[in-house]
Amino acid sequence: MTTEVHDPELMDYRAEVQSFRDYLKSSKRVMALCGAGLSAASGLPTFRGAGGLWRTHDAISLATPEAFRINPSLVWQFYNYRRHMALNVKPNPAHYALAELAKKRKDFITLTQNVDGLSPRAGHPAEQLFPLHGSLFDVKCSEFFCDYAEGNNFTDPIVPALALPLDESDPTTTEARKAKELDISDAKVLLPELRLDDLPHCPKCKKGLLRPGVVWFGERLPEKTLSTAEDWIIASKKIDLIIVIGTSSTVYPAAGYTDRARVKGARVAVVNMERTEKTTQGMREGDWYFQGDAGVILPDLLKDEIGELTVLE
Repeated sequence: MTTEVHDPELMDYRAEVQSFRDYLKSSKRVMALCGAGLSAASGLPTFRGAGGLWRTHDAISLATPEAFRINPSLVWQFYNYRRHMALNVKPNPAHYALAELAKKRKDFITLTQNVDGLSPRAGHPAEQLFPLHGSLFDVKCSEFFCDYAEGNNFTDPIVPALALPLDESDPTTTEARKAKELDISDAKVLLPELRLDDLPHCPKCKKGLLRPGVVWFGERLPEKTLSTAEDWIIASKKIDLIIVIGTSSTVYPAAGYTDRARVKGARVAVVNMERTEKTTQGMREGDWYFQGDAGVILPDLLKDEIGELTVLE
């Protein structure tokens, strides 16, 4: 004789999942808004890292046009590291689930704040993916009068001079850790000073340095991406659902998309590892909140639409 175990929390969760699935099935216009939490299951280090440092350098201070103008060698080493780390992890089931949903639903778009290139690598249709902050794997000329731009450049390293050790054999890794452990707040790990001639140069104008195609602090978001997303919203008489994944949606203009969707009648579903005041801000009766790993939850939520997800290793 077996005894059934009834877990009220589990039963409530399954009921919420089924409620979401039923509503998605009846929905026509659907959008997703993604943040860093989408890629957490891939094991990708966050942008700022522990303490907001990269090799004892303030990561935020390296993500500006001024930093690139003053020290392009240091900035390119930082972004070379980020490109390398992103290429050495794989898209997780959440990326694949969104990609499959996009393939099955032409009235579904994904707005992503991530620059890691994992959604394109999961096969997400480009015409339904809007990278609001650009991509680590886009490059463009830094010269004002040159319009050269290249997408999906996955060369690692992008130039031979940036073939620097990035694992434990890199002395700057151990130096940075030691400085952190000793709380040497003003310590600076010295990185190799590369010649300008050895950094990526524009093949079109032959003059300017190439730069990462990400949106740096103080820069405008990509106008074409914003306008295309805006056109989709304006063309929607009704938006049925917005799925907010791995972001608190507190940074504008990304935060405004949830409000825009609500104005068009959308219900909101949140998938997040944490439940905080920020992540629950603005939620209403009839919305869904699924707490946990997006790589586990999202394929389950979308199962009726995309079937059993098969992720090739």
